[in-house]
Amino acid sequence: MTTTLSEPALGAGVTLAPSAAARIAAIAAKQNRPAVLRLAVEGGGCSGFQYKFEMAGEPEADDLVTETDGVRLLVDAMSLDLIAGATVEYIESLGGAAFRVTNPQAASGCGCGASFSV
Repeated sequence: MTTTLSEPALGAGVTLAPSAAARIAAIAAKQNRPAVLRLAVEGGGCSGFQYKFEMAGEPEADDLVTETDGVRLLVDAMSLDLIAGATVEYIESLGGAAFRVTNPQAASGCGCGASFSV
């Protein structure tokens, strides 16, 4: 696993778990795209902030770039302030399958894990 930190994100990080990397690679292969996922934090959700995932292209100048098994995770500098130290996993269960962010910055979150507060 390789982590490249841009200047604004120096000293902080987000971990992309192998389970998430494998799922991103599978989605990218089906869409014939590079295996790159962008994670951002937006205002909203039932707890104040919500996670936004989208397939991406090249990183922006201020992005944190984390790579696991050849798959890249991009996080912009503003979002990184709210999720530094987080881990992104892909979880499959009887209730469904989803990306899950375990965020040490979150003071509380909603039941589905899609939003949080600090």
